[in-house]
Order: sequence, then C-alpha cells, then structure tokens
Amino acid sequence: GKDDYGQVGDGGNIESFTTQPQFVDLGTGRTAVEVAAGGHHTCAILDNGDLKCWGRDWYGQLGDGGTSHTTTTHTTAPSATPIDLGTGRTAVAVSAGYQHTCAILDNGELKCWGWDNYGQLGDGGASHGSWTYTTSPSTTPIDLGTGRTAVALSTGSYHTCAILDNGDLKCWGSDNVGQLGDGGTTHSSGTVVTQPSSTPVNLGTGRTAVAVSASNQHTCAILDNGDLKCWGWDQYGQLGDGGTNTDQSSPTLVNLGTGRTAVAVSAGDTHTCA
Repeated sequence: GKDDYGQVGDGGNIESFTTQPQFVDLGTGRTAVEVAAGGHHTCAILDNGDLKCWGRDWYGQLGDGGTSHTTTTHTTAPSATPIDLGTGRTAVAVSAGYQHTCAILDNGELKCWGWDNYGQLGDGGASHGSWTYTTSPSTTPIDLGTGRTAVALSTGSYHTCAILDNGDLKCWGSDNVGQLGDGGTTHSSGTVVTQPSSTPVNLGTGRTAVAVSASNQHTCAILDNGDLKCWGWDQYGQLGDGGTNTDQSSPTLVNLGTGRTAVAVSAGDTHTCA
C-alpha cells in the first residue's frame, strides 16, 4: 500500500506506494499476534508482548520517546527497542488512530501517545492544540474510574473509545459531531473531552458493550444482546438509522433485519459494515 512515510515497514527507501506484500522484520525469532494500521503509521504486538510501531512520527505516535519531531520525522522499519510500556508491562491490544496510538496492557491499564490536539490521549490535560503531543506512554495510565480496567479499545481520527471490564463504554477526544455518544446538545469544532467521563455512554437500560469501532467522526458498538448502535457524523448515512442523515450524539439502533444480531462491526471513514 501507500508507503510515503515508511508505514509499510520494509526498511527500504520511502516510496509513494508498494503494490505487493513486504516482509516486516520484527526481530530475530519474533512473530506478530496483533497489528493496527493508523493514518500513516503501523503498530504490532509481538509474541512476547512487546509493542513496536513504524511510519510517520510527526506527533510522537510511534511512542519511541524521541525529542525531535518535524513534518519529515518517520521510521521505515520497527526499532530493535520496543515501546516502553512500564517495567514488566506488555501489550494485549493496540489501536492506531490518525496520528495517535493507544494500547491495553497486561494489567488492564490503558495508555495513549501521539497527537493530542483534541484530547484524544485521555490524560485530562488542559493544553491542546495543533502541536500538542506526547512521544511515549505516560507512567500514569488513563483514569477509567476506580477499580476499572480496559478490555477493548478503538481509536478514531481524533477520539478514542474503550470498553471497560464491567461492560461500560467510554469515549473521549473530539466531539464536534457527537461521536463521543454523551448525548450533549452543543457541538462545534472546539467541543472536546480530555478524559473519560465518570458517566459511560448510555447504551440503553441494562445494556453493555461487547465490541466497539471508532472511525473518523462516528462510533459504533455491538451490545450484549447483539444490537448494533451508532452515533456521531451521519452526512453519508453511516449511522445506518435510515434517517435524514442527521448527526446523532446518542447511540441510535441500526435495523439489521428481523431477528438478526451483530457479531462484528467495522466503522470506515464515512461508511460502516457489520
């Protein structure tokens, strides 16, 4: 695919694109157990729990802790040194957004790094702008609530969502078209949430989430009863509600057909499949 920032990971010179699969050197004897492709970067969890990323690193999304980042900062192959997730910690899940990355650790903690222009890193910081970023995972995990851990996550372009161990779903970051699902009535380009709310997304009485997919500006979740609900941007009908392409800030039920339920979902830039 496109390789203008080294996201293919073959270690070669930057190319405009690659038309066939290229081998990625993950290290001697190492194999991949999970992979995530972001806007212009790629990450993989290895068989020993290490996490490595490569490609564009304008805003520290590779998590290598580097101190110099410009519009030409990139890596064309995985580093020999994995991302520092904390002493003894390994990764069990990873999701790459447009220019940020998040990972669930083996103890259930959730950490994010990279671009934080809309609060998508979930650290609660007060400063957000075009050049606000973090180049490595923080020593302090995201506050998901007392005693709560993460079991699944998905990163959109400028927002992040996580399913907690009790089935709650929380989202944070850009909320300009309701993609956080908090039911708010005021949305603009500056509407952001910089950390998980104490109140989870209202999925319906007694309902919990079993899968989530966050895209450019909309989010979808499969519930414990197999229902599929989506919210956020609906300019192209991507919420699947059969309505008038009106943005929704609360979960909206998708009609999958009589008696049908969802077992997997994926939200694209402006469309959704289940």
